[in-house]
Amino acid sequence: MRVLVVEDERVLADAIATGLRREAMAVDVAYDGGGALERTGYIDYDVIVLDRDLPVVHGDEVCRRLVAERTASRILMLTASSDVDDKVEGLGLGADDYLAKPFVFIELVARVRALGRRSAPALPPVLERAGVRLDPGKRLVSRDGEEIALTKKEFAVLEELMRAEGAVVSQEDLLDKAWDENIDPFTNVVRVTMMTLRKKLGEPQVIETVPGVGYKL
Repeated sequence: MRVLVVEDERVLADAIATGLRREAMAVDVAYDGGGALERTGYIDYDVIVLDRDLPVVHGDEVCRRLVAERTASRILMLTASSDVDDKVEGLGLGADDYLAKPFVFIELVARVRALGRRSAPALPPVLERAGVRLDPGKRLVSRDGEEIALTKKEFAVLEELMRAEGAVVSQEDLLDKAWDENIDPFTNVVRVTMMTLRKKLGEPQVIETVPGVGYKL
């Protein structure tokens, strides 16, 4: 899942981003509304965590523009106010969800995951293919009934392959969904992750390399 955190309080923004990355999400950060609009102009995000009170371009205006552009991104709006009228106003701008500060981080994670599921076509809560079973909610993977321990990046890559339902997923798409904008596009991290993932999934191999195109399961 690709997430954009837009928050001008840098310590809070970086803390949210770090926490979400630990949940195997690819996270970018913008510290003002202008930076948010710039990133959304060339990156497709599943979820945008958007603070209302932003410099350069106010969070409300960022939300309006994204909605007007019919973005597929789901917007979780953050605010320092818990007033009901403010919540109603925020949702009226087109935000998909609303969370008041201070918040409990596990609730933020749950809301981001819920919005992420809504940003893509509905799929079964548990994904199964070629004897591999992946439960995104419980973060569990098994093959033929035997549980497999994966790193967070391995889990994220496998989830993207399974969500593709047999279609080829390019290396660029995997970098977009499982890493973030700071990753070197010429890195071999996808290939290395794929090697360890294949080893853990065992024989016979279920992940196929499509030369010059990408990978499929």
